[in-house]
Amino acid sequence: MTLKGNNLSSTYSLITINEKPLIVHVVVGILLYVNGLMIFTFLKKETFRDTRYILFAQTLFADTAFMLLTDLTIIGAFYQYPVHIIPCCMTCAILSFLTVCTPLTLVTMCLERYVAICLPLRHASISTPKNTFIVLLITWGVSLLLPLFILIVYFAYLPHGARFSYVVCTVEIMLQVKWLADMRAATLQLLFIIMLCITISTYIKIMIVARSASSENKKSTNKGLKTVLLHGIQLLLCMAQLITPYIEMPLWKVDVMIFENVRYSNFILFVILPRVI
Repeated sequence: MTLKGNNLSSTYSLITINEKPLIVHVVVGILLYVNGLMIFTFLKKETFRDTRYILFAQTLFADTAFMLLTDLTIIGAFYQYPVHIIPCCMTCAILSFLTVCTPLTLVTMCLERYVAICLPLRHASISTPKNTFIVLLITWGVSLLLPLFILIVYFAYLPHGARFSYVVCTVEIMLQVKWLADMRAATLQLLFIIMLCITISTYIKIMIVARSASSENKKSTNKGLKTVLLHGIQLLLCMAQLITPYIEMPLWKVDVMIFENVRYSNFILFVILPRVI
């Protein structure tokens, strides 16, 4: 009787574990479909070629690519599928690039709202297609600096024979060099503090303008406040995922099941949720 009960318990645990990637795939699939519709609408309609819509489309492209690659990485890690270490590291570098790109774009969107509300007379001259393209290039460049540096240094430290090995692809692969992992953490935390300060100061300045605005402009200003607040929440959730590998890595040595459960929860909270918002 006890043996039967243990078998039932094991079967139930296996079903529960296997349900997790299925739920992730369904949620990611729905989000990819919705993002695809919005991207199609943006590309089809000329009226959406405004600065804020271009920045919003940037987040759609980045989030779509990020969720797709993350979902594939989670599938491989869940089923312990070995991947050649070179494409694995390149995938991790792209994921790191996209991880920073979205919060930076959110900060840029906050600044665009600040210009539109606090400097309305200069908004048309500042928010031009040319300036928007320059801002996007700067965003991509800043987002690419750290992942590219980590990728080059990691391959420099990697033994020659290990470059032909196969591994289960996870972000932790490129965090095995301690000083490199510490440098990455410190850089991302500094970047997070800078972005958070910009977002908070933008919100405060828009709030000051909202209090002194006339009744005609108050509605538009309040909408700007809500937009910046929403971007602030998204920014906090997006940036929280930058520290999750350092929470998950010690758990890997303690218990694999706890590690998988924590990683699954972090994926839902800090990857899916901000992109749903």
